[in-house]
Amino acid sequence: MDTLQAMRVFVSVAETGSFTAAARQLDTTVAQVSRGVASLEAHLRARLLNRTTRRIALTEAGERYLLRCEQILAYVEDAEAEAGDAHARPAGRLRIHSMTGIGQHYVIGAIAEYRRRFPEVSIDLTMANRVPDLLDEGYDVAVVVASELPDSGLISRRIGKTYSILCGSPAYLAERGQPQTLTDLAGHDCLRLLSPVLSLDKWLFDGPHGQEMVPLHNTPFQVNVGDGMTEAIRHGMGIGVLPVYSAIAGLRDGSLVRVLPQYRLQRLNVYALYPSRQYLDAKIKTWVELLHERLPAALAVDEAVVSGGQ
Repeated sequence: MDTLQAMRVFVSVAETGSFTAAARQLDTTVAQVSRGVASLEAHLRARLLNRTTRRIALTEAGERYLLRCEQILAYVEDAEAEAGDAHARPAGRLRIHSMTGIGQHYVIGAIAEYRRRFPEVSIDLTMANRVPDLLDEGYDVAVVVASELPDSGLISRRIGKTYSILCGSPAYLAERGQPQTLTDLAGHDCLRLLSPVLSLDKWLFDGPHGQEMVPLHNTPFQVNVGDGMTEAIRHGMGIGVLPVYSAIAGLRDGSLVRVLPQYRLQRLNVYALYPSRQYLDAKIKTWVELLHERLPAALAVDEAVVSGGQ
């Protein structure tokens, strides 16, 4: 028995005062209305209506049950309206996961703009250099940097591209010399940025001769966050790989120098991942759209700064 539907039938009979009127209101037959009430009474083991050939009347149990049914059905209608509204109006809590560097440099700024547009949405942001399990961990959207994504049941939308470059400090390069070729890197302290999307044992470059690889051996320092690598390079510890967005500030203020500017590390994609396209919550849809609107332009501005420094 569909209890909610049976409740609706019972409420309609009580409100209209007849099985016939209830059948018209519900667009069904009198027999189905009668069966619905009878099934509900059998389920409850209580008589809800006294029936005569001329009229029906609520029993004492029916009066009490009618009040509860009206309350329950009102709650159900409110819940359905709220859930349906989630697809039309951004509201509630949006849970975002982002890789750390892209999160610090772009996502937080995008969140600030999103909150200005949609103040009824509150944001939970988690940053970590990994691809989360959205379903198990309860995130609505993840912002991921990767060359490509493994097959999964998730929906992915590419929202931009970025890459990394080699940098050193002016003091380190003055002391050790500026590399002129990739092979010159063998004579330098090469710092390793640990990343879930880049190889740990080699640097893969795109340059004037296509793709070239430089192996890494016995690196004196490694760190898993781009901004941590930035500080290590600034302190003269060696030459390291930095995402464009982590290098921008240092290139602008002169605390970093781009090394081998004719080369860059393999280009990476920035993706928004979310669980499903079907019945997409309005806050997820508008957040992904805002990322797609803002991020490519911000990445292009920073890329132009780096390219201009060549």
